[in-house]
Amino acid sequence: MHLTLEFGGGLELLCESVKVHNVNVDVPKGADKLTMKDLLAWVRTNLIKERPEMFMKGVSVRPGVLVLVNDCDWELSGQLDTILEEKDVVVFISTLHGG
Repeated sequence: MHLTLEFGGGLELLCESVKVHNVNVDVPKGADKLTMKDLLAWVRTNLIKERPEMFMKGVSVRPGVLVLVNDCDWELSGQLDTILEEKDVVVFISTLHGG
């Protein structure tokens, strides 16, 4: 499944300073749909190059990371259970900044 992933607010530093990634993610074996939970596991394994604990806590994103799926807050679409479709755009933005 082709997706566009965007990282901002400093999260791009965890992905070798690349903000936009056009990726192909396979639906897990035994599943018929790709969920945000599946995508986060894929991102942790394939895109995050350093300090994954700054992006994820357990199987979800850390508190303070805003997630948008096609410009809609993922909290309105089911968070980890959000079903992704071909050509969706998923944006991760850190709302926490050092001072």
